[in-house]
Amino acid sequence: MRTIDLNCDMGESFGAYRIGQDQEIVKYISSANIACGFHAGDPKTMDETVNLAIKHGVKIGAHPGYPDLNGFGRRKMVLTPEETYQLIVYQVGALLGFVKVNNGELSHVKPHGALYNLAAKDEKIATAIATAVYQVDPTLTLYGLSNSKLTEAGEKVGLTVAHEVFADRTYQADGTLTPRSEPNALLTDSSDAVDQVLQMIKTSTVTDTNGTSIPIKVDTVCLHGDGPHALAFAQQLHQRLSIENIKW
Repeated sequence: MRTIDLNCDMGESFGAYRIGQDQEIVKYISSANIACGFHAGDPKTMDETVNLAIKHGVKIGAHPGYPDLNGFGRRKMVLTPEETYQLIVYQVGALLGFVKVNNGELSHVKPHGALYNLAAKDEKIATAIATAVYQVDPTLTLYGLSNSKLTEAGEKVGLTVAHEVFADRTYQADGTLTPRSEPNALLTDSSDAVDQVLQMIKTSTVTDTNGTSIPIKVDTVCLHGDGPHALAFAQQLHQRLSIENIKW
């Protein structure tokens, strides 16, 4: 029986605004990436989401992003590597405080949105992120896009890395994600998304937007928890993984 990590971005509500289905999705994942207050989240939400993860035995990760609440961290920002380093240390440290006071353990760090996408291609930004994570705690695992500059930088500084793939995103020929600005960026049919996940896990390949099968490393699969059909998809994926004798 193969074991795969299923992760989900969580704690992305803010104040009175509710985003995602954290209370239900948490039952179908093994790792939670918790927003740290810059692209989403706030102290109350961070505290509650840490406790939710602990209650369900789910690994806790920090999910730092650009300081962009209006754009949900999905807009590009021009920051120096030094500023990026400071951004990561600040946000990971904030979540680490809530993890400690709730007697939990921080497991990993996964950058969010536009910062994540830039780090997949930009060596200097990737190195800044990896260095920040290592200096906060060298035992943390760094989640990054499979075969990216970020996973490469993490390995270089001495971190354990997790090559991440996405259930509901399409892939370009170079292994990067199709930008959300393009019409075919998302797999809207849950059956197609489940089939893509199984292909990636079982064959270490993914079919790009040109219809070509390209190699990909798979340590962890991201399920987005903020879509209208997120819970139904998580349940469907869980059922198929069980049939295929894949544990999560």
